[in-house]
Amino acid sequence: MRLSQMLFVTLREDPAEAEIPSHKLLIRAGYIRRIGSGIYAYLPLMWRVLTKVRQIVQEEMNATGAQECLLPQLQPAELWRESGRWDTYTQAEGIMFALKDRQERELGLGPTHEEVITTIARDMIRSYRQLPLHLYQIQTKFRDEIRPRFGLMRGREFIMKDGYSFHADEESLKKTYQDMNQAYSNMLTRCGLAFRAVEADSGAIGGSGSQEFMVLADAGEDLVLYSEDGQYAANLEKAVSIPADAEPSPFTTYEKRETPGAETIEKLCQFLKCSPTQIVKNVLYQAVYDNGMTVLVLAMLRGDQEVNEVKLQNELVRLAENYGGKTVLSLIVPDAETQQKWAVEPLPLGYIAPDISDDRIRCDKQLHPKFLRLVDKTAVELKNFVTGGQEPGYHVVGANWGEQFQLPERVVDMRKAKVGDRSIHNSNQHLQSARGIEVGHIFQLGTKYSKVMGATYTNEQGTEVPLVMGCYGVGVSRLAQAAVEQSYDKDGIIWPIAIAPYQVIISVPNIADTQQMQVAEKLYTELNQTGIETLLDDRNERAGVKFKDADLIGIPYRIVTGRSLQTGKVEVIERATHKSQELPIEEIAATIKQWLRNP
Repeated sequence: MRLSQMLFVTLREDPAEAEIPSHKLLIRAGYIRRIGSGIYAYLPLMWRVLTKVRQIVQEEMNATGAQECLLPQLQPAELWRESGRWDTYTQAEGIMFALKDRQERELGLGPTHEEVITTIARDMIRSYRQLPLHLYQIQTKFRDEIRPRFGLMRGREFIMKDGYSFHADEESLKKTYQDMNQAYSNMLTRCGLAFRAVEADSGAIGGSGSQEFMVLADAGEDLVLYSEDGQYAANLEKAVSIPADAEPSPFTTYEKRETPGAETIEKLCQFLKCSPTQIVKNVLYQAVYDNGMTVLVLAMLRGDQEVNEVKLQNELVRLAENYGGKTVLSLIVPDAETQQKWAVEPLPLGYIAPDISDDRIRCDKQLHPKFLRLVDKTAVELKNFVTGGQEPGYHVVGANWGEQFQLPERVVDMRKAKVGDRSIHNSNQHLQSARGIEVGHIFQLGTKYSKVMGATYTNEQGTEVPLVMGCYGVGVSRLAQAAVEQSYDKDGIIWPIAIAPYQVIISVPNIADTQQMQVAEKLYTELNQTGIETLLDDRNERAGVKFKDADLIGIPYRIVTGRSLQTGKVEVIERATHKSQELPIEEIAATIKQWLRNP
């Protein structure tokens, strides 16, 4: 392709709406253009990158025996109501674009396709002889992000590969799950990316287990915790660990003490001259289920720990049936104004005790009459601890479970793991952190969807049983931007060779120089005929502009037909290192082909 004929406009200044380097560079280098909030056009250079990523994804998926198909983007609401996710996606998470057609039928633009594929399986899979089956597609997805940002990282329209497998049993599912683990590792390796596979929370997709594939980058939205020996890695939302040991309590007898102005852990520790590891803090949450029932949750944990709200929400979803619901629509820490809607009298925020009376809750059919009391494992083993005194300005010290306070029945892990914690697989290993961009996620769904939607098959014994399912996603457009976020410098993008839009760019310093143009044209034809994807910058621009643009768009190798022509050579610059060398014109094709084969 000749650059003079391409839709190609570069910017010298960073666009105002871009926050992270990859977003700035993709706009400045003419790869994408913003059309609306979270909506981008993929321009010719970007489409070439996406096509290459897509091809790698297809090749790795096809190698596993998966079959490509294409599913509808427009999905009937009744399918999502069958699975119980319509309210979750339109109200709780609120990420589905929902609409009505002219017959007043409710529809959604597909953020994901579990319901559609399960419907197909329900209609078409009859016997164990048809299993296992694995279908995938690559298409546009839609999600109404609250705050679209970072370009293609968190847009409202994006390209994704999503695959779904069907099995007769868990053993078959686990085999495909491992196949996908390898296939995804192959994809990212072939794309030239540094990544880490980590344990993850399954979120609204659900299932028994899942794993994320993180491209390591400083601007990543996700925090990954991992052990020094590489034997453990997990997303912060999922991570578990062994916290630091609690210090012995200095309080040996139980008493109530006045603690004015000590409504935070830090202030309380200063006032009592104690460690936060000796405190049981009680965090109040308000959960609203999809049936409208409000449940007040008291989360108890050690004073030096923080609540992992993803873990807490997962626990509340597991308990949903106890309250007549299926999922949690909202989970908040209620402020004083919110409490007025359900509290008989104002609660002593900062001084709440584990045994706060249920009588504090107003009688209302939409309010559960009792606090749901959950205690984290870190608080269970504390002796002679400090906790709230149930009235403003007072705490109790020297308290114990089974004496002054009853230990709640539900002991759960709801704390945030953090850097420096000990790893559960080896207490001598301490957790470190890295930031990452999630580009892939694989799930073991089990029978979550097949049971509720009636997708069954007849087994060898003639019994009708639910299909066992897996789900596997790769963000194709997100992966492309993640590559930029991982590899750039002050001059612009540095594309990995495998997904660069072109492999070589020929820059002609002066198009009025006949020799420069003749050699450039000769190399352009020869390289393309050899299978080397080559871009010819034949624009009527100054040499400096062309060189800056070549660096900005990140083509792996640049050939300059300049002064070295006098000795029968051209200059070749490697984008990643800026290393420059002069090579004989007749050796260029063979040399670059060798470099591309062994980067």
